[in-house]
Amino acid sequence: MERALVELARDGDEEAFASLIRMAGDRLMAVAFRILRDTDRAEDAVQQAIVSAWRDLPALRDPDRFNGWLYRVLVNACYVEARRTRRWNANVRVLDLDVAGRASDELLSVEDRDELERAFRRLPPEQRAAFVLHHYAGMRITDIGEALEIPVGTVKSRLHYATAALRAAIEADARTPGASREGERLA
Repeated sequence: MERALVELARDGDEEAFASLIRMAGDRLMAVAFRILRDTDRAEDAVQQAIVSAWRDLPALRDPDRFNGWLYRVLVNACYVEARRTRRWNANVRVLDLDVAGRASDELLSVEDRDELERAFRRLPPEQRAAFVLHHYAGMRITDIGEALEIPVGTVKSRLHYATAALRAAIEADARTPGASREGERLA
């Protein structure tokens, strides 16, 4: 069914294209958010990807490769958006937490997610894209290479460096002497 919709959309059928985008919209937004780490920027990237996909769809040779092609269009839109707004401005304030009143596992979970978020924001968009497509979208390395039009070795390299950078950033955060773990948290 998807192949038929792609063929119809490729021939200019707006309803078929709208159906394809409705089917893929949530996935596109989820991937864009995980790459850009900002809802507004992700929405802008998805919107740009949809416009580009409609404009470039007639050039798609193999309708069976629509999903990989659409991810490539999205990732390229994310790269453009990341370059457009390189700096992330954080509003950080120190909050007192009642540690005794909360379950320590719950706090550790929030703390772990926060550390991972900070570490992930430090990655370049190219590494984020490979990491998200592999670990979130579940794409195989060869499929990521095809989708991003890069060699498989480059995909492996980006995944390796992203993983190493995430580990190093998390370990560095854990060693930071100014981080208080007993009563104050950055939020």
